Amino acid sequence: MAENFTQKRIVVTGGRGFLGKHLLSCLNERGCRHLTVVDLPEYHLVHGEDIQRMYREIRPEIVIHLAARVGGIGFNQVNPATLFYENLMMGVQLLHEGWLQGIEKFVGIGTICAYPKFTPVPFKEEDLWNGYPEETNAPYGLAKKMMLVQAQAYRQQYGFNAIFLLPVNLYGPGDNFDPSSSHVIPALIKKCVDARLQGEKEIVVWGTGEATREFFYVEDAAKAIVLAAEKYDKSEPVNIGAGFEISIRDLVALIAELTGFSGRIVWDKSRPDGQPRRMLDTHRAYREFGFQAKTGFREGLRKTIDWYVRQRNREPGNGRIS
Repeated sequence: MAENFTQKRIVVTGGRGFLGKHLLSCLNERGCRHLTVVDLPEYHLVHGEDIQRMYREIRPEIVIHLAARVGGIGFNQVNPATLFYENLMMGVQLLHEGWLQGIEKFVGIGTICAYPKFTPVPFKEEDLWNGYPEETNAPYGLAKKMMLVQAQAYRQQYGFNAIFLLPVNLYGPGDNFDPSSSHVIPALIKKCVDARLQGEKEIVVWGTGEATREFFYVEDAAKAIVLAAEKYDKSEPVNIGAGFEISIRDLVALIAELTGFSGRIVWDKSRPDGQPRRMLDTHRAYREFGFQAKTGFREGLRKTIDWYVRQRNREPGNGRIS
């Protein structure tokens, strides 16, 4: 597929979202010109009739499925059924109808939440089925993991070219900063920046700070997905990430430093930490399609903070931050 990848009709589901915008930019830079975003409100991908209409109208040759219902720990606790149902129905119907329509390739984007709660660190793809996911993320993680089962089954029975990628936690410019559904980095950036501007003496952070996470700069993630879409055609799942680990306590300290917040950090230990540790083994991605993350963590955080500050300064009624 590599020799004529740029000439393919490519659909990106969820292309108006955080990762989707960066992926479209990366595909454009690669020279792809036949790109279509499939997203709300034109297509509601939980509904089978919308998926069928999309395939009829656009006739894609490659589908990159990013669309997902997602959120942080609090959102997952309140909406487990919604997260399970909507993510499952999007993936299973998109892949099935893609096979029926004879598309050339389906690229499914999973989640690190699919891994077992106590996976040995670094997470290897071979450990994906060795236990149950962390409870607060399990409905979402399992719904996304069913895409892997389906992709492998359709490849085995029908010879359908479907691949499955497992990105770690993403962050970067354009992230979701809504406190009701944001993930940890944008939530902490918003807390620290807002507290600094408003002269607050402390911020409250969920958990103990002992859990660890790996964070993947969104532009690097987009490049990984493009490389996999172009070059990877096997049934085994592939981790994509940056290959490092940081504790939430150290993350909070680093974000406080970079945002200029010098107040007290209060840990709300009544709130869950989520999965104890997260870090991916990324050797397969490098071996199979030559991907290696390039953006340093401090650099990525600075770019994300700068983006948030610019956006906040544009909002009516907000004081400016230097």
